[in-house]
Amino acid sequence: MAWHGGLGPDWGEVRKGKREHVTFGRVLALFKPYAWLVVGVLICILLTAGLGVVPAYLTAQIIDVALVHRNANLLFFLTAATVAVVLVSGLIGVLQSYLNNLIGQHVMADMREKLYRHLMRLSLRYFGRTKLGDLMSRFNNDIGGIQNTVTNTFVSIVSNVITLVVTVAFMVAFNPLLALVAVIIVPAFAIPTRQVGKVRRRLSRATQEKLAQMGAFLEETLGISGVLLIKNFGRQGYETRRFDATSQEIMRLQIRQNMVGRWFFMFIGLFSTLGPALVYLVGGLEVMGRIQGHVTVGEIVAFVTLLGRLYMPASQLMSVWVDVQGSASLFDRIFEVFDEAPEIADRPNAVALPQIAGEIVFDHVNFSYVEGRPALRDVSFTAQPGQLVALVGPSGAGKTTVTMLIPRLYDVTSGAVRIDGHDVRDVQLASLGEQLGMVTQETYLFHASLRDNIAYGRPGAPEDEIIAAAKAANIHDFILELPEGYDTIVGERGYKLSGGEKQRIAIARVILKNPRILILDEATSSLDSQSEALIQAALEPLMRQRTTVVIAHRLSTILAADQILVLEHGQIVERGTHQALLAQGGLYARLYHEQFKAETERLAALRMLEAATHQE
Repeated sequence: MAWHGGLGPDWGEVRKGKREHVTFGRVLALFKPYAWLVVGVLICILLTAGLGVVPAYLTAQIIDVALVHRNANLLFFLTAATVAVVLVSGLIGVLQSYLNNLIGQHVMADMREKLYRHLMRLSLRYFGRTKLGDLMSRFNNDIGGIQNTVTNTFVSIVSNVITLVVTVAFMVAFNPLLALVAVIIVPAFAIPTRQVGKVRRRLSRATQEKLAQMGAFLEETLGISGVLLIKNFGRQGYETRRFDATSQEIMRLQIRQNMVGRWFFMFIGLFSTLGPALVYLVGGLEVMGRIQGHVTVGEIVAFVTLLGRLYMPASQLMSVWVDVQGSASLFDRIFEVFDEAPEIADRPNAVALPQIAGEIVFDHVNFSYVEGRPALRDVSFTAQPGQLVALVGPSGAGKTTVTMLIPRLYDVTSGAVRIDGHDVRDVQLASLGEQLGMVTQETYLFHASLRDNIAYGRPGAPEDEIIAAAKAANIHDFILELPEGYDTIVGERGYKLSGGEKQRIAIARVILKNPRILILDEATSSLDSQSEALIQAALEPLMRQRTTVVIAHRLSTILAADQILVLEHGQIVERGTHQALLAQGGLYARLYHEQFKAETERLAALRMLEAATHQE
């Protein structure tokens, strides 16, 4: 989270503190669904903390009573009791570990699932400005990086605090003077912890951001398209050097992160040695009568035994705090995504879109991707049910933007888009998507079977309907020629298929869905003339029964249109039928002569050739 540069350092620290407080509050809220399991862990911690001081007491009894009085029975009993206490404490520790891991893994799964669900609700605008590699890093590096914090750290904090409290209470009850000597060292553990934690947090965030950059780099350069581009331009060495530079920077950051506080932890080890020395010194002086007191040798040994349960939790708490500060940056990065508000979402009173006839109305629509730079300006038109509306215009005129507003991939800046009289902003997105079908110029296929890709819009569709859709899209015969038929895996992004084959699979997918409104963004652009003719023949009866909005540079599609909308600079500058627009002699006529004249001549030549062949 970036802060305004005008804030002074004091206010910046205050706000940073608030941010940390909010972050840790949100982290703790992740455990709320598993409150009873947390209670079970706390009970286990209390039992092990209480049992942990018992062996020290039993040791004192062995030295001061059993050995002094040469009582063998008592010695056997106390020794057996010590073993039994350790065994019971270990069994409780196993249960605590199980409950702790159960909570931690549930919390991690919840975070992954909630993050994915939230990303599915975000608009195309968010994905347009965010690298895929960065999102993958949030899932893999960030969530993976906090796993130890979620699974162990918070339990470690509670466990160590309780152990400290119980141990100190037992020490005070046992011998107040020796307890004071032992505890006086503890504050030294905390002095440098806060500063070490701040540095660890800053380095951790920098490391994660570099890892995200590496993820984005790998996503771009190791994908099929990226590898082809790199090899075709001979840029392997250049990309390798870029990767090496990022890798070296990550290495340096991780070394610094791992070394932060190592001097601090070395001094903690020194303090842990100093404590027992002071206990032996003060206790020994008491035994010798140099200091007033009634300590026994067994009590001194018991105290030294308890020091491990005092200093170790104290040092672990300090170490845990440093680790928590490092993990906090990972939580920050994850919560940054959660804090992205969905631009396109169901309104509170949104209704399910009923079965539609297919009327589309653009009512004085204005739209901007970037404020101050309009992509559409005062666009109005009506597509009656069953009509074919063609969008024509130069590149960047706003044709694709029009098609994206119909399924509400973006919201209009002003005006309204209505389907059968329903403003698309007032209906539930899921119900809207169910009645629309889109084939884009860039076809996307999942790394799955041909059957699954065709049935994506209708999971569980009967086999005969899948085959019928494939036949309608002129892809069935091709599929049957493959060794595994409909079970053939298409590869990443459908790499095993040609552009035309992928496009026909996408068209089969829409045909199987059987929507009331079709949106075709140059759906036949990747097909050769023969395949295009077959696809057009399959689409024509489908389009006659449904409203179709098509962006096309193919003359055959435009000639069949009920109305043609000519866009330029985000405005409709002409509208009408093919013949009417040609007669006007405007932009459409110019585009026709520039783009479609060669195709017209080609089609005329083919007709003449067919006629000559027929005469022969």
